[in-house]
Amino acid sequence: MNPQVFGTEHLIYIAASLLMAFAVCFLTKKYARTGKAGDAVVKVSSGILFLIIFANRLALVFEYGDPNWQKFLTDSFCSTSSYVLSLAILFGKKNNNVLHFIWLIALAGGTITTFYPNFIGQHPSFLYPPTILGMMHHTWSAIVVVLMFMEGYLKLTYKKWYCTLFGFTCYLAYGAFLMCVLKYSNPFYMTAPAIDGTIFTAWVMAPIYIVVYALILLAVELGRKHKNRSASVIS
Repeated sequence: MNPQVFGTEHLIYIAASLLMAFAVCFLTKKYARTGKAGDAVVKVSSGILFLIIFANRLALVFEYGDPNWQKFLTDSFCSTSSYVLSLAILFGKKNNNVLHFIWLIALAGGTITTFYPNFIGQHPSFLYPPTILGMMHHTWSAIVVVLMFMEGYLKLTYKKWYCTLFGFTCYLAYGAFLMCVLKYSNPFYMTAPAIDGTIFTAWVMAPIYIVVYALILLAVELGRKHKNRSASVIS
C-alpha cells in the first residue's frame, strides 16, 4: 500500500519534523546571542533550503529515467516560494521587500503541506526522492520563516503592503507564462484546485491570502501602538 496522509510513515515524519523544529529553534535561541550570529543562522538555514528544493527539482527531472528539464521549473506556490525565500535571504538584505511578500506563503504552505501532503501516495515508498524531498522543502521553508522572526531578520509593517500585491501578481504572470507558452496544465492551481473536491484555485486563494495578510499587518500595527503607549505611560 502506498503511504497515506496520517498513515504510519506520515505520522513519524510529523513527529520528527516537530522535534527538529523545536531543536533548531531552541539551539538558536540558546547560542545565537548576537545579531550577527542570528543572521548567520538564518543565512545557513536558507542555504539548506535551497539545496533541498534544488535536489527536489532534480529528482523530478530524472523521475522517469530520461531527463525532462522542463520539470526543473517550479509550477506551484510552495516550490516556487522555497526557491524565492532561500534566494532572497542568501542574496538580499535583511528585511528586503521580497521577504515581506514571501514569508506568509512559505509559512502557511510549508505548515499545511507538512500536515496534509496530497502527493504523499505517488509511490509505494515514502522515501521516494520526489516525495521525501518535497516534504522536506515544505517543512524547512516554514522553519526558516520562524527563524527569521525569532532573529529579527524580518520586521512586519503596513508600509510594505504593496509587496504582497506585486509579488502575487508576479506569481500569476509566471503561471500564465507556464500555461500559455510551455503548455503546463495547472500551474499555480490556476485551472484546478490545490486539493481535489475543494474550491481552492489560485483565484480563490489570492483574495484569501491578501485579506489574511492585511489582518496580520493590522494586528501587528495595533500591537506595536499598544506597546509604545504602555511604555510611554510607564516612563
